[in-house]
Amino acid sequence: MDLVGKTALITGGAHRVGRAIALELAGQMVNLVIHYNQSRDAAEQTATQLRDMGVDVLTHQADLSQHEGILAMFRALDESGVSLDLLVNSAAILESVPLASVTEADWHRTIDLNLKASFFCIQQAAQRMRQRGGGAIVNISDIIGLRPSKRFPIHSISKAGIETLTRVAALALAPEIRVNAVAPGPVMKPSKMIQERWDQLARTLPLGRAGTASDVARTVVFLFENDYITGEQIAVDEGNQLV
Repeated sequence: MDLVGKTALITGGAHRVGRAIALELAGQMVNLVIHYNQSRDAAEQTATQLRDMGVDVLTHQADLSQHEGILAMFRALDESGVSLDLLVNSAAILESVPLASVTEADWHRTIDLNLKASFFCIQQAAQRMRQRGGGAIVNISDIIGLRPSKRFPIHSISKAGIETLTRVAALALAPEIRVNAVAPGPVMKPSKMIQERWDQLARTLPLGRAGTASDVARTVVFLFENDYITGEQIAVDEGNQLV
């Protein structure tokens, strides 16, 4: 797929990995819709930087954990005349709650955003992409969806679900729409982790270093450009699965 002039919606595109993906796509001259929920200032700062790169950018606020929030976002895009070619499901939360302490509210907070929102964003985007003759979708998963973490049980389950969702959607939407996923490993230091601990973790990886959000973003671009890949999940984890 030639990405120049295409339009992509990036959920959670205001900061961190979502922002890196937006910048990488802008470098390919992709016009962008940056979704955010609470990060309005970050979204506007990101949008300003993207516009300086010569692409058209819209920002849109929505609580994607609510189905109506998803429907309202896509209605707003229709009203703005946006024609989607690409979707990146990047919006997610990561909370450490021991399995024995998980409440129903904890469960819904993570599953509703990480998994349910991705499903219904795919559904809504696919309806519009098919009207245009096709498109492509990349879901942002997580290495702990493949290698479960007892510290993040709900997150692990939600991202394992993303892997299955990717394959189901790839089958259901072919041949017009391709669906793939990227599973990042240690690419961005958690805000509460001290640098020394982060560096120590990186040294245990086969490549001996932590990755960056740009490593994930370049993989997203690769999956969009390659028209013969669908239903795949690529781990961008510095070989973390091997350890």
